[in-house]
Amino acid sequence: MKRRRRGGHEPEEEHVDERWMASYMDMVTVLMCMFIVLFAMSTVDQAKFDKLRNSLATGFGAVASQTADTASGTVVPPDQVNKDAEAFSSLDLAIKEVDKLTALQQQMETALKAQQLDSNVEFQISERGLTVKLVGSQAFFLPDRPELTRRASQVLDTISPTLAPAGLEIMVEGHAANGITAFPSTWELSSARSVNVLRYLVDRGGVAPGRIGAVAFGSARQVNDDSTEELMELNRRVDVVVLSDKAEAIRDLIPQAVDIEATRQP
Repeated sequence: MKRRRRGGHEPEEEHVDERWMASYMDMVTVLMCMFIVLFAMSTVDQAKFDKLRNSLATGFGAVASQTADTASGTVVPPDQVNKDAEAFSSLDLAIKEVDKLTALQQQMETALKAQQLDSNVEFQISERGLTVKLVGSQAFFLPDRPELTRRASQVLDTISPTLAPAGLEIMVEGHAANGITAFPSTWELSSARSVNVLRYLVDRGGVAPGRIGAVAFGSARQVNDDSTEELMELNRRVDVVVLSDKAEAIRDLIPQAVDIEATRQP
């Protein structure tokens, strides 16, 4: 197809079928860019990749950051960090409390063994604190009676030097077995026993009166069913509980801390 130029010059040919080259050049350019990107991705700079990853983690976190966070590790929301730190701190304090209570227990055990008085004394560390169990009425009390035996006095004399300076509150808890004859009920008997232990620790053991109390449980918290005389003997007991002074959140972790400390021992 020809058309005449203005001014009477020779006609100029127009090739309308060459316009496809523009689209072709665009496509070639796009392909070249794609291969350049693929080549660049095939060689990853680990350091730059880590910075990009941490920067994206910060961007999607709970707190906005004005600069890219290039610290190593996973970005944790601040509220979760606070919870984890608080839980770790509480467990650490619980472990320290267990260590303190264990030290008191070991002091009393060593003193009792030296006097050969450890056969009827048991120890337990729980969320309440350290419990010293005086088990067996034949060892510590006359049958169905609240008066302390000579052996009971010896045991209390031996553990008092550890209890008195500890600076912790103490609760003396009386228990009794069923089948009593000299008291109207197990409540009166267990109460009299716990009060007598309390008075001995205060009057003879040097425990401050403001740091000790007594309570009676009668036969409501038996450790067995009283089916034999031997089992009844285990229910005739007084527990001297050295109460932990830590916050409830820390005390609740004491059983877990006891398990942790047990695994560390050789």
